[in-house]
Amino acid sequence: MEKFYTTTAIDYVNGAPHIGHAYEKILTDVIKRHFSQRCNDAYMLTGTDEHGIKIQKTSASMGISEKEFCDQNSSKFQNAWKLLDISYSQFIRTTDDYHKKAVQKIFKKLLEKGDIYKHSYTGLYCSGCEAFLSEKDLDENGCCLIHKTKPEEVSEENYFFKLTKYKERIIKHIKENPNFIVPSFRANEVLNQLENIEDISVSRTKTSVKWGIPVLDDENQVIYVWIDALSNYITALGYDTENETEKFKRYWPADVQVIGKDILKFHSIYWIAILMALDLPLPKHILAHGWITIDEAKMSKSLGNVVSPESIFKAFNLEIPDPLRYYMATAAPVGKDGNYSDDDFKEKVNAHLANSMGNLLNRTLSMLVKYFDGEIKEEFIHKSELFDNAKKTIEEVKHHFDYFEIAEAALKITELVDTLNKYVTDNAPWTLAKEEKWTECGKVLYTILEAMTSVASMIYPYCPNIAQAMANQLKYDINTKLDDIDFKNIKAGKFITKEEIKPVFLRLDSELANKNK
Repeated sequence: MEKFYTTTAIDYVNGAPHIGHAYEKILTDVIKRHFSQRCNDAYMLTGTDEHGIKIQKTSASMGISEKEFCDQNSSKFQNAWKLLDISYSQFIRTTDDYHKKAVQKIFKKLLEKGDIYKHSYTGLYCSGCEAFLSEKDLDENGCCLIHKTKPEEVSEENYFFKLTKYKERIIKHIKENPNFIVPSFRANEVLNQLENIEDISVSRTKTSVKWGIPVLDDENQVIYVWIDALSNYITALGYDTENETEKFKRYWPADVQVIGKDILKFHSIYWIAILMALDLPLPKHILAHGWITIDEAKMSKSLGNVVSPESIFKAFNLEIPDPLRYYMATAAPVGKDGNYSDDDFKEKVNAHLANSMGNLLNRTLSMLVKYFDGEIKEEFIHKSELFDNAKKTIEEVKHHFDYFEIAEAALKITELVDTLNKYVTDNAPWTLAKEEKWTECGKVLYTILEAMTSVASMIYPYCPNIAQAMANQLKYDINTKLDDIDFKNIKAGKFITKEEIKPVFLRLDSELANKNK
């Protein structure tokens, strides 16, 4: 694998980042970090979507310019991702000059090609969705299914994109590539939506929306979200229809585009049609994740259950984001909805990260110091069947990631840790030491430490700080590629001192980890 390019949806900056935004970014970052262990060039794009009527109205109500409002809120998203150790390679804003110029060229190319035309239109517009809705998008009260508000009837002369022209090609692609949409059960949903698609509006009049990218040669129109926001995945790489930069040639097509299930239609139909119209390769996979509920209730500002990443950090006095990253990444099977609750968060990360994994390393190293003054003797080093088990786990983890089964991959890692804990219990090195069976005792400890190097590598995408702390104590290079793990890391000689042994993760209910509780 030469490169791996992954993208997130770009977040609309009309509000602050919440745990739903964080879920997507954590998932994508875990994917990116895993594939960085399998190739030399993993690239991740994220960013913010900054045009549209909602931003225009909100900024006006605050008495500030649209750009000033976008600057303030875009920085909130960047700060949140820094807090969560999201290792994105590039952050794009749709107000970036290079993006705006590229979007204008893309629009012009599609117009000259005949895939965009001008048309008078009357439709139902939902400002929450930033989209025109059809009757099937409304509930029995005529309200948007997502925002529960009645859309506004709008009559305009806008530019339209010939989405229907690409209908059959999109259907053919989805049917011939069963892994294109992940999870695969979402494909039928998209195929059903394709049955009744119509051409889509790709501009608004400036009298309706002035905060947008102007259409070249038509001062009365601004480019609408589909050409603007969706194009970020290629404009970020330098694509502008005239120049395919080396960066674009290297990374496009995307290996996976991670989005929420509520915008799957726009990415698997609208975006794909735009790429077809531009004669560009299609992304290899579109991963539609589920929603995160709070205590089994869908997040809602009116319910007061919108949780931010910062609020969880403060509630638990987290010094590193690894517990939240691990919990969110394993919240649900691929594509299904997940749930956040404080109690479950504490219970899960304590069980998996502190009690099982962290404690295993800590007590093994402590026994090495207690019985052998922290030294690995030559006679301890041997080949264990547990290494074959760990190697098998690595392959299983890779297989799950190939299908973007992030929670399922983590389960394999915890199963290996459980196996290692059982090995310690069954072989009881403390009993071997009491019986002065020093070589047998040393072999048990060596086996655990050597196997734990693979655990550190596999858990790294989820918990980069904990993995690095483990690697430091194991004298192990955390940047080792998964295929290069050979279980020959632990060498004979002085290995560790008592002072070097530190817990890699404190329980959330411990006095040190949670001072205010």
